[in-house]
Amino acid sequence: MHHIRAARTAQRLAVRALAAHGLAHPVTRLFLAAAATAAAQAWEAGHRVEALHPTHRPTGR
Repeated sequence: MHHIRAARTAQRLAVRALAAHGLAHPVTRLFLAAAATAAAQAWEAGHRVEALHPTHRPTGR
């Protein structure tokens, strides 16, 4: 499960860097690369995409 946690953390850091610095900033690109690498490692470890991005089912009436 550490692959999932690492991928989510890297994605969160990438989004924060993007919001703070913009897409062209080297820090943002570094975090985006780290997020992609962590997601690929999770995939290679056998985790499904839904583990990284769970679907939110509407709770309706």
